[in-house]
Amino acid sequence: MTTTHPYQPATPELLAWIASETARGCTRTATYGAMLQAGWSPVSAAMALQLTAQERVALGLSDDILTQPGGVPPAVPVPRPVLLSMADDWMVDGGDGAVAVLQRYDEPPVIVFSQLLSADECAALIDTARPRLSASLTVDITTGGEELHPDRTSQGMFFARGENPVVARLEARIAALLGWPIENGEGLQVLRYPPGAQYRPHYDYFDPAQPGTPAILARGGQRVATLIVYLQTPEGGGATVFPDIGFRVAPVRGNAVFFSYGQAHPASRSLHGGEPVTHGEKWIATKWLREREFR
Repeated sequence: MTTTHPYQPATPELLAWIASETARGCTRTATYGAMLQAGWSPVSAAMALQLTAQERVALGLSDDILTQPGGVPPAVPVPRPVLLSMADDWMVDGGDGAVAVLQRYDEPPVIVFSQLLSADECAALIDTARPRLSASLTVDITTGGEELHPDRTSQGMFFARGENPVVARLEARIAALLGWPIENGEGLQVLRYPPGAQYRPHYDYFDPAQPGTPAILARGGQRVATLIVYLQTPEGGGATVFPDIGFRVAPVRGNAVFFSYGQAHPASRSLHGGEPVTHGEKWIATKWLREREFR
């Protein structure tokens, strides 16, 4: 017989706390115990932490704990790189040329591409974006609008889809690379990270439990994947980190990191962040991909 546990949706504050505990070296089982002491139910703690089968056994939890009401949602289709041939899965088709894979992590899917953009393309995006920069905003999940957030200390701007030849060329390249329609992508966002700027670990999907999410999803469904292109290499710091899987990507100009998340839940293990820049400036271009046409 399945035991039902009260489910408490993971709040942004809880997820931020879990990320900080991970960053300071606290084990996941210890974090689980701390959550129980703080009043979280076993199923809520297990789902927020996405405990592995081995961790559940060590904690004496049954396998059905992650199938309780409010559990992990079913997976949806996500973009996937298009291989040039079955014989070579380290080269993908970028539409206007082959793109090499430098690193990859299979579950969850994280792929680092080599030189997706040329130096001239990177410079053109920076030069066009620079006069339009303002303090970076995040999505307000309670209203569906935007807000300033202390976890994000960069400056940024958005291009409209196909706004200029460089943007249009990059969007076509991304669509070919990932096999995902151009119209299913949000406008390209360019971000500048000066010394000290960072983006603490977070998820890119929209939390289904938050009141502002339905309004956001009406514009094109969930976000299902992210592509981050590095436009300028900082002199120090600024790596992209994935705390759940111990994966770290150096911010090298022209390279890009892609990751997908078919479930709007911590089970996607898509937690990621940008480490503080210590010297110089980091510039990136971010492309978020939606389930449907983004309007």
